[in-house]
Amino acid sequence: MESIAASRRFGLNRIVAAAVLVIATGVAPDRALAQAAPVPAPPEPSPPGPIVKPTPTAQMQAVLDELAALGAQPVQTLTPEQARAQPSFADAVRSLLARTGESTEPEQVAAVEDGSYPGSAGTMPLRIYRPLQGPADGSPPPVVMYIHGGGWVIATIDTYDASARALSNAAGAIVVSIEYRKAPENKFPAAHDDTWAAWQWTVANASAIGGDPARVAVAGESAGGNMAANIAIRARDEGVQMPVHQVLVYPVAQCGTPTPSYERNADAVPLSVPALEWFFDHYLNAPSECDDPRITLVNPARPDLSDLPPATVITAEIDPLLSEARRYAHTLVNFGNRVDHSQYGGVTHEFFGMGAAVDQAKMAVQQAGGALRHTFTAPPPAAPQPPPATPPAPAPSPGTPPPATPPAPAPSPETPPPATPPAPEAPPPAALAPRR
Repeated sequence: MESIAASRRFGLNRIVAAAVLVIATGVAPDRALAQAAPVPAPPEPSPPGPIVKPTPTAQMQAVLDELAALGAQPVQTLTPEQARAQPSFADAVRSLLARTGESTEPEQVAAVEDGSYPGSAGTMPLRIYRPLQGPADGSPPPVVMYIHGGGWVIATIDTYDASARALSNAAGAIVVSIEYRKAPENKFPAAHDDTWAAWQWTVANASAIGGDPARVAVAGESAGGNMAANIAIRARDEGVQMPVHQVLVYPVAQCGTPTPSYERNADAVPLSVPALEWFFDHYLNAPSECDDPRITLVNPARPDLSDLPPATVITAEIDPLLSEARRYAHTLVNFGNRVDHSQYGGVTHEFFGMGAAVDQAKMAVQQAGGALRHTFTAPPPAAPQPPPATPPAPAPSPGTPPPATPPAPAPSPETPPPATPPAPEAPPPAALAPRR
C-alpha cells in the first residue's frame, strides 16, 4: 500500500494546481467549493523568512523531559503494539509529580463507573464520571460524551482519565468517556462508526444514567476531536439529536497537505509530522481516503458547514495540527456558526489533560467547561409564534345582498402521507460498575 508520507507529494501537487486555477480563473478553489455566500477560510499562508520554532514553557518542558527520561520513543519507529505499551504523556505527568513530591492522586470527582455500549461491531467499554457539584436546584446534570485521542491507533480511556475528570468538574456535567476500535486491526471508518454508535447510545440513555437528555454535548481531543466534529455534522445531516455544544481540542482536520504548522512543528514532541503520517498509514486503507470528508473536514465533497452547534476550539502552539484546526474554526465562523477559538502558547499537542503540571492546561479546561456551562444554562430558543388571527369581515350594510358563495372546487385525489416508521428502540443502559 502506498504510504501517507508518499502521498504528501500529491498534497504539494494540489497546491500547485490551486495556484494554476487562481491564475486561470481568478477564483481560489476554496471559494469555488462553497457554491454560496459562506466560504471556507483560506489556508494559512506560510510566513516569509526562516522558520522560527516555538519554545515550550518551563512547565511544558519539564513534562517533555520526564517523557524522554521514561524512555518514550517516536511512534513512527515502533510497531503499534510497541507504541501502545510505551510510556505515555499521562505517565510522564505522574512521574514528574512523584519526583517533585506532589500528589499523584487523580482529580476527585463524585463517582466513576464502568459500563459498556453497543458499538457498530460489538460491545465497547465506556466510563462515566459524575461531577463534584451538579446543578444547585437538584435537577439532572447535563451530559458530555468525551472521545479520547491517540491517532486512531494508541491510547485508551485510561490514558485520558485526567481529561475526563477535569472536564466533568469544570462543566458540572456527567462525562461519558467512550472507547472505540483501533487501527491497524480495525481500519477506517471503524472508529468513526463506533463513536457515532456511542453518540446514539448516549442520547438514548442520558436519562437512565441520571442526566438531562435535552442537554447533551460532545467533546474530543486530537483524533477524538475529529470524530466529535463528525458527530455534529452527521447528526445535522441525518436529523438525529445534535450536540448542544462541541468542544474540539486540537482536532485532526485534514491529512496529506503540508501546512505552515507542519513546517514549524515538523519534529515536535509528542506529535511530529512523521508521527502523523504513521497514524494515517495505520488507520486509512489508502492515501485517497485523506480526501474523505470525515478526515478532511473542509471539503468540496461536503461543502455545507452551516447550522452546526456552537464550538469551542482549543489549539496548541507547538502542534502540527494548529493550522488545520484554526482553518476549520474560521470556516465554521464563515458559515454562520458560533465559535470560540483559543490558541495556547508554549504548549504541545496533548497538553489539555496535564492540569496537574501545566497551568495552560488548567486554563484550557476552564475555557471548555465555561463554554459548556454557558450553553447548558442558556434559555432554549423561543417556540415559533402562531400567525395572528384574521380579523372578521365587516358586517354588510342593510339592504346589501350577501356575496355569492363560489362553488366548491371539485375534489382532487389526495396522496396519503407516507407512514412514519416507528422509532428504533433505544438500547438498554449498560450495567454500571462503580470504580472508586
